[in-house]
Amino acid sequence: MAEMGSSLLEQLKSCVVWSWTYLWTLWFFLMLFLVYILRVPLKINDNLSTASEPAMFGTESSLSMFLNTLTPKFYVALTGTSSLISGLILIFEWWYFRKYGTSFIEQVSVSHLRPLLGGVDNTAPSNSTSNNGETDSNRQSVSECKVWRNPLNLFRGAEYNRYTWVTGREPLTYYDMNLSAQDHQTFFTCETDHLRPADAIMQKAWRERNPQARISAAHEALELNECATAYILLAEEEATTIVEAERLFKQALKAGEVCYRRSQQLQHHGAQYEAQHRRDTNVLVYIKRRLAMCSRKLGRTREAVKMMRDLMKEFPLLSMFNIHENLLEALLELQAYADVQAVLAKYDDISLPKSATICYTAALLKARAVSDKFSPEAASRRGLSTAEMNAVEAIHRAVEFNPHVPKYLLEMKSLILPPEHILKRGDSEAIAYAFFHLQHWKRVEGALNLLHCTWEGTFRMIPYPLEKGHLFYPYPICTETADRELLPSFHEVSVYPKKELPFFILFTAGLCSFTAMLALLTHQFPELMGVFAKAFLSTLFAPLNFVMEKVESILPSSLWHQLTRI
Repeated sequence: MAEMGSSLLEQLKSCVVWSWTYLWTLWFFLMLFLVYILRVPLKINDNLSTASEPAMFGTESSLSMFLNTLTPKFYVALTGTSSLISGLILIFEWWYFRKYGTSFIEQVSVSHLRPLLGGVDNTAPSNSTSNNGETDSNRQSVSECKVWRNPLNLFRGAEYNRYTWVTGREPLTYYDMNLSAQDHQTFFTCETDHLRPADAIMQKAWRERNPQARISAAHEALELNECATAYILLAEEEATTIVEAERLFKQALKAGEVCYRRSQQLQHHGAQYEAQHRRDTNVLVYIKRRLAMCSRKLGRTREAVKMMRDLMKEFPLLSMFNIHENLLEALLELQAYADVQAVLAKYDDISLPKSATICYTAALLKARAVSDKFSPEAASRRGLSTAEMNAVEAIHRAVEFNPHVPKYLLEMKSLILPPEHILKRGDSEAIAYAFFHLQHWKRVEGALNLLHCTWEGTFRMIPYPLEKGHLFYPYPICTETADRELLPSFHEVSVYPKKELPFFILFTAGLCSFTAMLALLTHQFPELMGVFAKAFLSTLFAPLNFVMEKVESILPSSLWHQLTRI
């Protein structure tokens, strides 16, 4: 079905191109005809004194009169008007393409020509099988376009704000911070917060847009009670160093454990207690995970690994935090590749959602086995060994999942601070992965060289990535729009597949340039261009004259005379 849809789309585009080319040609000759009607009145009947030569005299006289009346000023006006109209269409097409990523003319033509070609409306499936298939496809598309919390997100006060102080740029977008505010309200609040004054203050604090107002509210809550969420807010946004953030998270841990034990005993007493216990569980897991990240940033990597392993054993069902990705990064720092393989064996399962961390870490491990001795010249002579083939296939799998990552790993694009939220298979996920894992690829000798030699081969296997994938679902078309919302404006968003200029932009650009050149030449060399124009029109009308002569020789002169008079 994907191949049929692709061929139909290609035929449709070809039809659109030829139809619009025909319309442009028709418009050109229509202008010639209108000028002919306005400037050359039909006075041929006055000259037709005899009926013996009606057709030839009318055709040749009208053509000769038409050509003789076309002065150089007419050609300047005609070509200038054509250039102006083509230029206006070119400007509009370019603006529309830059804003929406598609051609306006092509989009309108496809939407209007598709019903004429027998296209089927997606909203009205023909049978239950197609309906189920479309439902599954839509569900997959929605899940792939979902924005996820970055499991390795940085600290606002200690990292993001320091970047702003140094560069004067904001690394986080309003959309990204708004998503974080929604996450905080989901994880750290519940319906019973209004019963506790400190939690009621924090419930309002998470909704505040002003950072200083949030920090002030957190201090106000701490004056009333030891509030774990207040310590979290201060550690995230007020602490200017990782050491200070770790100290505040340790205080939050003490308060969070007390609340967790209390709510754990009361969770079965009603729905409100169950909601409060769920909130306290989220708070405790968040604190322990951030403490483990603090240990990792401060160089205590083994301690961080132990904390993450204990956290995953204590709360195995809380997969929303993706703690295993934190664990993979820490294990790679320790170069504990056997432990990394064990974690991948558990989470790189076909039934579990994938990520760039899982796919590219699996590729790194397989590349590590052969990259130190890999040579593209030797491989081209003797062919790839089994281990090398496995490594190349793993790289192709990773590139198909997220094609933006290799350019950052190979340092073909500059890195920025990763956002707090990422879109899987998008540029934001690629930045988040490369920001933390580039050092691990550099540490493995030859891994980046193997990646450089093989990653572009992936695209030969998926010539139409938006319609059909090889190992994964087709690449989602929503990534560019979401990434532009998540990433700062000073970053050039990576787009896949790279969009080519639509045909109509090239066509109108060529038409505009050609007609403008004709107008300039006609203005500078009117007599010479007039001769060329008359010769061109004479040649253009020569087949018509030939046909008219043949028709005249076949039809009776009296009948032809009546037709010419009509």
